[in-house]
Amino acid sequence: MSYKIEKRDMGFLIFTITRSEKRNAINFDVMEGLAEAIKRSFHPDIKALVITGEDDRAFCSGGDLSVFHSLRTKEEAYGMLSKMANILYSLLTLPIPTVALINGTAVGGGCELAAACDFRIAREGILAGFVQGKQGITTGWGGGSILAEKLPVASAMKLLMEAELQTASYLKEIGFINSLYIDQSLQACETYLGQLISRDVNVLKSYKRIWIKKWEETNLRERIEEEVRNCAILWESDIHHEYVSAFIQKNNE
Repeated sequence: MSYKIEKRDMGFLIFTITRSEKRNAINFDVMEGLAEAIKRSFHPDIKALVITGEDDRAFCSGGDLSVFHSLRTKEEAYGMLSKMANILYSLLTLPIPTVALINGTAVGGGCELAAACDFRIAREGILAGFVQGKQGITTGWGGGSILAEKLPVASAMKLLMEAELQTASYLKEIGFINSLYIDQSLQACETYLGQLISRDVNVLKSYKRIWIKKWEETNLRERIEEEVRNCAILWESDIHHEYVSAFIQKNNE
């Protein structure tokens, strides 16, 4: 199994991607695990959902290209992209608070996963970036559309269009990361969540509903769907396939 789901005594659920040998890259098993964690988060005893990665080298390195390289056409790519986009939209609109505990590098789809969470706590010194542009594609799981909801226009555009890794301090400065910690990631997360999840869960849900309602009224789901379709078109381009081939060859050397 590529993940684990645990309930903590404080009343939150923690989902951990356990693929450290693959820098916690997302495959179809991780997708199923995320869907399961989201489902379990509807239990009345759960006040928050935390997502993190195994070890401290990587939070999540995005989609596992060693798995997804077999997707060649836009139709094949669309199936995978839309599946994950639906999961991230479910995460985004979960009725309780969600936290990305970024304990290591977050790359590409890993940043999309983090963006879908309400809060992002990161270890000092990590690097993170929406690097999809270097791969000849765009964000394809809805991350671009979600980022547009959460950051000022220029900050979001710069992150997406430059497609570079950024420092944690810069990402905190522009508002993508909400809090930095030095060590003991779980302890840092519990400290950050402490006051918040001491409140009645119905209060938390009522406040979360304000944002969910806003996203529904601005047709965010439809905008994500367009993002997925556009990425699928770029996915079958020669530029992207050449990048993937070079990536696979490098990792096999």
